[in-house]
Amino acid sequence: MNKKYFGTDGIRCRVGQGMMTPDQVLKLGWATGRVLKARGASKVLIGKDTRISGYMFESALEAGLIYAGVDVLLLGPMPTPAVAYLTRTFHADVGIVISASHNPHYDNGIKFFNEQGLKISDEMELAIEAAFDEPLLINNKLDELAALGRAQRVSDAPGRYIEYCKSTYSLSEKLDGLHLVVDCAHGATYQVAPHVFEELGARVTSIGDKPNGLNINQGCGATDLSALIDKVKEEKADLGIALDGDGDRLMMVDDTGRILDGDDLLYILATQTYAQQAGVVGTLMTNLAIENALKHKGLDFVRANVGDRYVMQELKKRNWLLGAEGSGHILCLDKSSTGDGIVAALQVLSVMRSSGKNLSELIHGVEKYPMQLVNVKVIKPFDLNSDPELVKAIEAFNANYAGQARVLIRASGTEPVVRVMVEASDEKVVSNYVEKLSGLVKKAFS
Repeated sequence: MNKKYFGTDGIRCRVGQGMMTPDQVLKLGWATGRVLKARGASKVLIGKDTRISGYMFESALEAGLIYAGVDVLLLGPMPTPAVAYLTRTFHADVGIVISASHNPHYDNGIKFFNEQGLKISDEMELAIEAAFDEPLLINNKLDELAALGRAQRVSDAPGRYIEYCKSTYSLSEKLDGLHLVVDCAHGATYQVAPHVFEELGARVTSIGDKPNGLNINQGCGATDLSALIDKVKEEKADLGIALDGDGDRLMMVDDTGRILDGDDLLYILATQTYAQQAGVVGTLMTNLAIENALKHKGLDFVRANVGDRYVMQELKKRNWLLGAEGSGHILCLDKSSTGDGIVAALQVLSVMRSSGKNLSELIHGVEKYPMQLVNVKVIKPFDLNSDPELVKAIEAFNANYAGQARVLIRASGTEPVVRVMVEASDEKVVSNYVEKLSGLVKKAFS
């Protein structure tokens, strides 16, 4: 059954449009509350990032949930993984995050976690959608007002989460002597991330730590590393850590300014901390050089669809612990129930400490293949197998460059384009084939 409102990571769109209006969010809170009450549940946590619209949506969600008879604990600005963790520790039935992650301030969204700190099931999302589509019930009976929920603020949420993050760093040797630049993306980690690393002994220079409601992810954080690179070089720091607006993504920069994305960090963790695991999970977009390097180290590698939800599904199916997306979502399931940028950074730092190597040395010898991605506008519905010429070209490509090149052609789920991606060890092969294949897609479907 297709979902009407939920996407792959909750609900998200421009503020003032679609589901992201105050009245719709209030009704979403009421619908969620009705589903929970029907299942015997009664307590919800709400956290948010630093977008100015978060205040409005926090109040709307709170009102809807209370009207449905559910108690609410308000965390204020907190990273998404912190909400997942605190949902478990407070024994809440659901945790809700008001955030649009790495998007600009004018977008916002709603994410849901279950009592275990995992994304809620498709079945529960469908139940919430069904309740949302019912008329909002009006209650004018004064004797039933006692059935309303209650709300309270949690004053010590940042401290609780800081201590949890620190507990995932298991080495007795702390971070003394390391100089880190930490970019909080003017987002939800601004009041916790610097403290975590400082309390473990590091010297920390913070940037992106002055949110004003409008500057989240603006020229900073995991989606724009230029400011971090400049600051690492200026401070002559050992490395830089970039988080995104809600704290579930991680990018790192070494002392020379080289960027290490989720693919690079997956390789470091897989070959060091998680080397005894049978395998790890990446996505359809994971660089082929990383896959080949992992297999050379004796690790199985499985590709999931793009999205940390699908990486999680593959990990659970195989009982593995480590998975990642190139965008910086890193799942360390022995440490956290969801992607956590701070926790993932601590695992990389522990590898540095235990090995005595810096980031450059840990990734030495692994050079990612050149890759190009082209978006082709289409008019007709895309079905790769329906065009014999395109199928033949892909088969010839795979036969000629097996193991040293890869092509991925898929329709966008959000706009009328087909994404054509080619990567190979030879940059000329990439440019030639991305042009050829995108031309065939355009010819057949535009």
